[in-house]
Amino acid sequence: MIPIAGISMLERVWRIAKATQGCTRVVISTEDERVAAHARGFGAEAVLTSQECQNGTERTFETLRAANIEERAIINFQGDAVLTPPWILSVMVAEFAQAPAFDIVTPAVRLTPAMLEQLRLHKRTSPSSGTTVTFDLNRNALYFSKQLIPFVRNPGFADIYRHIGIYGYTQDSLSRYVALAPTPLEQTEGLEQLRALENGMRIRIVVVDYRGRTHASVDAPEDIGVVEDLIAREGELC
Repeated sequence: MIPIAGISMLERVWRIAKATQGCTRVVISTEDERVAAHARGFGAEAVLTSQECQNGTERTFETLRAANIEERAIINFQGDAVLTPPWILSVMVAEFAQAPAFDIVTPAVRLTPAMLEQLRLHKRTSPSSGTTVTFDLNRNALYFSKQLIPFVRNPGFADIYRHIGIYGYTQDSLSRYVALAPTPLEQTEGLEQLRALENGMRIRIVVVDYRGRTHASVDAPEDIGVVEDLIAREGELC
């Protein structure tokens, strides 16, 4: 609920979701009545879920019943993603319209040499920051890692892609995922999407373009100033 350049973080994220092409409904899901009341104050639909949810995926699953959601495809969009362009979500929505042969959809961005070097430098001080992904010729994920993958022994054949942690599910795949127990690779890397891969679920990667915008979220209070500076330089998304 903290204001960012005069608009609360939650309202900013809601506006992004509302601007997504193909989106039929936006629901704010929270365990805190104060957050729900704030959301309703700017015209959003909000529902309360239990305090026992361990992560956003479990909360998304509870929201299906709490909000009586009938749509087949659901995107879990985190409330701190204030600089995610709406066209990123639109690409995810469009993937579901292709008679999908997948369980989960998630975006990734190709790293330019400059972006890759920046990530390498950042990982020297924060090794667990940033996740990369490899995928097959049909854009189905092979593996996600906090390491830079693939290892480039022979340059010029494959790019390195940074994973963007937004997930879309069918109702069936979401129900299946939340019923699964944590898995060895998931617990080793600390990446919940590996649970799906380790159980044979298919994760479709959509390659997205930020069109010159800077990717950032608010993970700590000190990030607010950084985000406000980016908004001042690059303009409002919505």
